Amino acid sequence: MELMSKMMTIKNYINGEFVNPTQDNWLDNYNPSNGEIYGQIPNSTQDDVENAYQAAAKAFLSWSNTTLEERSNILSKIADLILQKIDFLAAAESKDNGKPILLAKQVDIPRAASNFQFFANAITQFSSESHESVGFNAMNFTLRQPIGVVGCISPWNLPLYLFTWKIAPAIAAGNCLVAKPSEITPMTAYLLGEICNEAGLPKGVLNIVHGLGTSTGQAIVSHPKIKAISFTGGTKTGAHIAKIAAPMFKKLSLELGGKNPNIIFADGDYDKMLTTTVRSSFSNQGQICLCGSRILVEESIYEKFKVDFIQKVSELKVGNPSSLDTNIGALVSEAHLQKVKSYIDIAENEGGKILFGGKYVKVNGCENGYYLQPTIIEVSDNNCRLNQEEIFGPVVTLMSFKTDEEALFLANDVKYGLSATLWTNNLNRTMQFSKQLQAGIVWVNTWMLRDLRTPFGGAKDSGVGREGGFEALRFFTEPKNICIQYESPS
Repeated sequence: MELMSKMMTIKNYINGEFVNPTQDNWLDNYNPSNGEIYGQIPNSTQDDVENAYQAAAKAFLSWSNTTLEERSNILSKIADLILQKIDFLAAAESKDNGKPILLAKQVDIPRAASNFQFFANAITQFSSESHESVGFNAMNFTLRQPIGVVGCISPWNLPLYLFTWKIAPAIAAGNCLVAKPSEITPMTAYLLGEICNEAGLPKGVLNIVHGLGTSTGQAIVSHPKIKAISFTGGTKTGAHIAKIAAPMFKKLSLELGGKNPNIIFADGDYDKMLTTTVRSSFSNQGQICLCGSRILVEESIYEKFKVDFIQKVSELKVGNPSSLDTNIGALVSEAHLQKVKSYIDIAENEGGKILFGGKYVKVNGCENGYYLQPTIIEVSDNNCRLNQEEIFGPVVTLMSFKTDEEALFLANDVKYGLSATLWTNNLNRTMQFSKQLQAGIVWVNTWMLRDLRTPFGGAKDSGVGREGGFEALRFFTEPKNICIQYESPS
């Protein structure tokens, strides 16, 4: 496939083959860096989802009985092939998503490979429990069996990274899949189908169906025989999925939105904090659910931090994602650009003060791309929309606090609870905040340091369930208790 060809046609990947949508309907695929259409993707219907389900169901009996060693070997081959094709995949991801190509090469694509390699190893170490019923001459043990056909729906911000985060454990556990990537960023999911064929993944184990969330995604979630749904995306969409899935008694894993606090105390490592805070604010144009979008700073260093932070952010280069010196690329779509800009536009009405940025950017040679300055807004009221609603772009707010109690209150005073970052060298404070922060992940003196063995997910409106490590393998299996009673020796 020629990545730079003028028009690229993406197809569904069903039963190991690349096929057109049954109704021959297509959606335009845009390059965010220049606003141009560079390809088309299937606008799949319920019929396409049904075809994918039938392929998965047919493959399930064989794949669920495939040895763990063989499953592990195939997943390892997929990981190796991703790394072999890292330059090609990074270019595709950058073109499709708008993120800097260097970010895709250093983070997204290596992490996609790591997801497959991790679960290739994890499935060989996954075990279950046994319990001896002493005095009853009985032994209980737990079987963990694959669910069957499962559905995985992933977002546009980390396209291959999060797509594989779901697919790898589901396959490792012996399930077969109907998976839908975001219709906004379909390219690397399409390329993954080619890699799976090359790695020898049996036909039907993974099926990738492209299309809109309201039609293709809806068909996956509502399919009566797809027994589990793993979804990453917006909280509103997650609530809709839950309403459909709950009466059907499907297993659900929902990784949803965030409005994450970055809590900065004066006693922390200032230089490390400053550098990391720039990264945690604006990586991937702020389009990461784990970005620290609410920066809370102890009053004694607030003014110094404000000056230094603005200076650091002003040095970031907004530019063509394909340029190696670009720090901030294009936002993923024109609609999303307008959404993010609308929040900036209401800042002053809410008593906010724009300290830096807030304007569109025209990039030479890419004048029609979706570019926005990294934006810093000072606010005084945590109840403002800027602090309560997920913006999901290169926009952060600044607030000061005086006491530990105030900082903790502000941090928790939102409906979300995905992650939090704490900067302090005070051990007592670290332990107190770690326990009391209402978040699924707490980073102390770091950000985005991920160990794939750990559980990942949020509290409150940030989701239900956990991904990662054995938590993912537990989600993609059903536990069955076996009780065997035996006779006492005579």
